[in-house]
Amino acid sequence: MRKGNPYGTHRVIEPKGLLPQPAEKIDNDMEIFDNEVLIDVEVLNIDSASFTQIEEEAGGDEGKIAEIMTGIVARRGKHHNPVTGSGGMLIGRVEKIGPNWKGKTPLQVGDRLATLVSLSLTPLRIDKIKKIHKDIDQVEIDGKAILFESGIFAVLPDDLPQTLSLAVLDVAGAAAQTAKLVKPGDKVVIIGAGGKSGLLCLYEAKKRAGVTGQVIGIAPREKSMKRAESTGYCDVALMADASDAIDIMEKVEEVTGGAMADVTINCVNIPNTELSSILATRDGGIVYYFSMATSFTAAALGAEGVGKDVTMIVGNGYTKDHAAISLNIMRESTVLRKIFEDLYT
Repeated sequence: MRKGNPYGTHRVIEPKGLLPQPAEKIDNDMEIFDNEVLIDVEVLNIDSASFTQIEEEAGGDEGKIAEIMTGIVARRGKHHNPVTGSGGMLIGRVEKIGPNWKGKTPLQVGDRLATLVSLSLTPLRIDKIKKIHKDIDQVEIDGKAILFESGIFAVLPDDLPQTLSLAVLDVAGAAAQTAKLVKPGDKVVIIGAGGKSGLLCLYEAKKRAGVTGQVIGIAPREKSMKRAESTGYCDVALMADASDAIDIMEKVEEVTGGAMADVTINCVNIPNTELSSILATRDGGIVYYFSMATSFTAAALGAEGVGKDVTMIVGNGYTKDHAAISLNIMRESTVLRKIFEDLYT
């Protein structure tokens, strides 16, 4: 059996010398190397920014969405959206484990798991697109995928529906990072508070900021604003366009009495929201860009241009115990469990 590199560099076709994620094309032949896991794929959860872009390009037509997705995989060997640069994650059942695979978590053939590494680095083969769920960014397929030795994953829990678990795990990093960043008494702004990552962040922000803190949820439409407000985890719910930086700044200034946010968390799936996050935040505060639609050039130069001294954090989708933290929210919060079940099951 062929010997593989723990980080999957043996799968890179071009350019040579790169890791699988930044590579233009990787090998999606499903004959495994000695340290790989073969997965029989059931569902792809396309990340929100990527699915939104694909749906817009396809004009909402499901046949064209399928054509774009299969085209990406055919060209690149992975579902790595060339426009957004992002991917998503998958659910599947373990079909085969290489004899030298040494993952961080025990795994057996037959286990149903969700990968916690991006589809933008995962060797993938789509044999058939069976059903597209546009409302939840999920696509049922027949296909195969490869998990590298370094790849993280979660074996799906028995007490939560599969589609709900997938939706939560897709954005697990957001809630776990919020738990790390928010301190008692903080003023926290969550932009995109009505979406799945935003809702999880609301819960953790309220839990960590406590009664002396203030959690402000911002959503673009009345329906999503009302959804965020209905959780009870917003002290203030605002409706605003995340790309209108001045409007966001003025609204946050008003509800915080000019203090602005100690922590701002950006969970939106559209571009041009970098300055809104920066201007909502006080000097010395923190901006966490979970959104994969973020331009970090625009964020860095934007902060410089408006003279804001803020710490900006790249939206790392992984942090220690992020899967356990996020799935546990569904057990702790009956309110969010009901919302997520209505949306994703």
